Amino acid sequence: VRCSASKKHVNNWKTMANNGPDINQIGKAFVEHYYNQFDNNRRALASLFQDSSMLSFENEGYQGQKKIMEKLCNGVKFNKIQHVPKTLDCQPSGQGGLLVMVTGQLKVDQEKNPLLYSEMFHLLPTDKALKQFWVQNCIFRLNTAY
Repeated sequence: VRCSASKKHVNNWKTMANNGPDINQIGKAFVEHYYNQFDNNRRALASLFQDSSMLSFENEGYQGQKKIMEKLCNGVKFNKIQHVPKTLDCQPSGQGGLLVMVTGQLKVDQEKNPLLYSEMFHLLPTDKALKQFWVQNCIFRLNTAY
């Protein structure tokens, strides 16, 4: 995963976040963890969602940990999925939150040609040290030709 933010912008964002931790490192670590869990043990994603969490998945809306997990575990049409993130952009969202935008490829089942996708996460911290985050909002969209 490459972060497309320039060094100048990263430094400005650090200042915006009161010289806190490097948001690009947090975003990258979160994306790696999320997609590893999604691809290998989807039920483990439950700890990342709360009752106020929201998911938009291909124009369908879900709110709350239970409904989101039902969609992610039972409502996805593919048996085997491998996320291959290609770009990652991060910005602070206030209150210690973080916006993470990802684009990449999805390798599904036995298909030879990967699907292209975009996904946005709005992460909120579980602690003041900004060491752990949960997903407030997630928007997922396949990028298909119209």
